[in-house]
Parts: sequence; structure tokens; C-alpha cells
Amino acid sequence: MIDSPPTARGHSIGALSNTFAALPEAFYARVAPSPVQAPRLLRFNASLAAQIGLDTGRLAAGTLAAIFGGNELPAGAEPIAMAYAGHQFGNFVPRLGDGRAILLAELVGPDGIRRDLHLKGSGRTPFSRAGDGRAALGPVLREYILSEAMYALGIPTTRALAAVATGERILREGSVPGAIVTRVAQSHVRVGTFEFHAARGDTDAVQRLADYVIARHYPDLRSAPRPYLALVATVAARQAALVAAWMRVGFIHGVMNTDNTSIVGETIDFGPCAFMDAWDPATVYSAIDRGGRYAYANQPLIAQWNLARLAETLLPLIDEDVERAAADATAVLVAFMDDYERLRLADLRAKLGLGTPEAGDPALVQALLDLARAQSVDHTLLFWRLAEAVIGSPEGVRALFVAPGTFDAWAMAWHARLARDPGPPATIVARMRAASPAIIPRNHQVEHALRAAIDHADLAPFEALTEALASPYDEAAATSPYAAPPRPEERVLQTFCGT
Repeated sequence: MIDSPPTARGHSIGALSNTFAALPEAFYARVAPSPVQAPRLLRFNASLAAQIGLDTGRLAAGTLAAIFGGNELPAGAEPIAMAYAGHQFGNFVPRLGDGRAILLAELVGPDGIRRDLHLKGSGRTPFSRAGDGRAALGPVLREYILSEAMYALGIPTTRALAAVATGERILREGSVPGAIVTRVAQSHVRVGTFEFHAARGDTDAVQRLADYVIARHYPDLRSAPRPYLALVATVAARQAALVAAWMRVGFIHGVMNTDNTSIVGETIDFGPCAFMDAWDPATVYSAIDRGGRYAYANQPLIAQWNLARLAETLLPLIDEDVERAAADATAVLVAFMDDYERLRLADLRAKLGLGTPEAGDPALVQALLDLARAQSVDHTLLFWRLAEAVIGSPEGVRALFVAPGTFDAWAMAWHARLARDPGPPATIVARMRAASPAIIPRNHQVEHALRAAIDHADLAPFEALTEALASPYDEAAATSPYAAPPRPEERVLQTFCGT
């Protein structure tokens, strides 16, 4: 048990409930947030609150800080720490769970979607092991910046509702200010949640969890002839679309463990993640990924590997015949890669302005990427400026290449291919702009914002960067100072988990 001072109950912020807490207690531990010394609201996402149906407009900043800092439980909240296991860098850990996070409540929004309200950094739980259950200010603001940027990029993701300073300091490499982030997700069930029960040989619990996920997230599957196989296939389709979207914008998750693989296909856990600057498929930023397991180019393969772990937990439910169950699950995993490759090629065609497929398109794309890798061309600027070359202004994209003549030779083949694709130049440019953002969360800009907040209590760079990232596909974003790639001395070579 975790001993902590009682959390006060108070204001209503909506019709809160917790369907996950209706499952048996083998799925979670009942634990309240640990109150903090002096909660202070750093940022509140009012537009997200309205979107999901929270009634917070009448509440003062101090009340919001108390609620989302863990000092006051809103009416209807039923806080729990969820149990899960996970393969971390390929090694199975049978008991992980929410060690510094609490599922505060669920809320059904005006759109009919049920979402979780999840506090991260809210104190110790029975899953904390040797941890303090707290979060530092830097990782909290980092998650806020990156998750909201992902949303603006159109990529499925958990979102940030609030960032609250705790008024306390915590020990990491040194003493740093503490904070709590409230994230919103359609679900916090992960592949690792299934693994937790499967590792204990509790097939009944696995089935109970699968039935819960189907009822809450995929109710159409209840009438499928083989609902548990259909569940694996549906999760796989969501993951294929998610990873393809990551690849489109140069996102590297950095810690694609099974406990960070969402069952609804949302990006979850913004620890050591980063966005690629110069194009290189071998790019790794995470300081803990010493072998490059989660490098940019490996992400689809890792997603497939994680899905195999999900399928393994469900084999007894898929079919009584173990060999048949394994064969059918394997077919789903093969289909995942086919889906991913189809989506990835469609994205790359769009980035080149191509609306209809031709057999030679993959080779055309690969030739450009090979040039970009050999000459360390910035991934984001390459595809944004390439659109300018459609209408006869190639100077910007040519300037990215050390040897622009090599780009010119490729561009001749590209223009010949465009000539075979119907549609006016404006249509081609619009297609390219929709597939390639002008601005991403540049690692050096994120680090600058975090250092200002941590070292000088200056949130202005955090606010400015967050606002700049809200419209990544707008033409105006291309002229933002936040769109510029790092100078050599500004390059961020490693990112850290922050736990």
C-alpha cells in the first residue's frame, strides 16, 4: 500500500466515471494522487477541454491547479493505477504498471467518444518500485509541446490538457522543479496490459480485457465471426496507419516498448522521442537506445514485433487449435506490413506531388532519399521546398544540396513523371503541402524552451513554440524562426527519457 495524505474532493468538471475500475482489481490498484505543496497552473488547454466536454470555464486558475495537480479530486473521479507488463528493448518485464501516473477518470465528449483523464507525475503507486512517482518540469513541458504538435500534424496521439508546477523539487541528476501533466487519450490500455495477465497464465483475465476493449473501442467486432482475431487485425491496422504517419513527418518515438504501444493506435509516451533533422534512416536520438533498436527505419518492424506479442496473448481465444490460431495470427502480421508499405508509399507519392501510381515511383522516391542521405539534407525543408520547384522555383530546394547538380539530374526525371500525372500545378502543390509540414518541433528549439523554463522560470519560449507549432501546414509557418534547422552548434544528438 502507498501511504499519502488524503486528497480533497470538490468541484464538478463534468459527468466523470471510470469503466476500467469496474474490472476486477487484478487490473489496477486503487490509489489517489499524492497532494503537492503549492500547485500552480502553467498552462491549461481550454480548447481541448471544450472539445472533450469538460466544464471548466467557470473555474479559477487556482482551482484548476488543485484539480490537475492532484490536491483535489473532482466529483465522480475514481482514481486508479493501471497494471501492465512490457517488453522493454526486447526484454520482458512482467510487472510494470503506472508507477508515477494515475487514471483519474473517464469522460464522454460531445462527439460520443469516451476519453481518459490521466495524471502523470502524481505520486507513488504500488507499481512505483524504487521511483518517487513524480515528474520533472522539463519532461512535463516536453510532453505538452510534442503531443500538441502531433495533434496539429494530424497524427493520432494522446493530448496535453494541463501542466501544473508542484512547488516542490525532486531529485534526478540534480535538484529540479517538479510538475504534473494531465494527458487525454481514448485509452491507456496497451499491448503490455494484455501481457501482464497472459504472463500469469490468466486466460480469463485476458478474455475479460479483450471483451472490455472490444466493447469500449471496437463494438462492431462483437458480431465478427472470430472477434479476438478481428481485434488483433484492427489494432494492427491502427498501428500501420500510426507508424506510417510518424515516418511521413520524420518522427522517432525512441522507446517503442510494448507498454508504450496503444491498443487504439495513438502515440503515447513522449520520453526520448525526437524529430529528424537531416535525412538518415538510421537516426537514433534516445540515449538509452544504444543498439539502435528503435531507429527511424526500424519503427515499422518494431511495431510488427509488438503486435506479435499482442497476438501471442490472444492465441488461446483466437482458436482452440493452437496451430490454426498461430497461422491466422501470422497472416494478420503479414497483412500489417502490407498495409504499412501501402500507406508509406502513398505518403511518399503525395510528398512528390504524384496523384496516380506508376510502377517506377518507388525507385524515383528512393533516388531522392539516397541523395538526401548522402548530402545530409534536412528532411522537412526538402519536401516543403520541393513543392516550390513544381512552379519553376527550384532555388530553395537546390540550396539544400552540397552538390545541387545531383538534384537537378533527379529533378529532370521527377518533372517528366509529373507531366504524366493529370492535374494543374496548383493541385500538385496542394497535395504536397498536405503531406509535408513546414514546421516540426525542432529538437534544439524544444530544448531551448525547456532550459528557459527550468533554469530561469521563463515560460515565454515554451508558450511561443507551442503557438508556432499549432499550424504546421500553413504557408506562414515556413517563415517562422522555429522552422529553421539547427546550426551545427545547436544540434541535439541525444534525448532522454526524463523518468
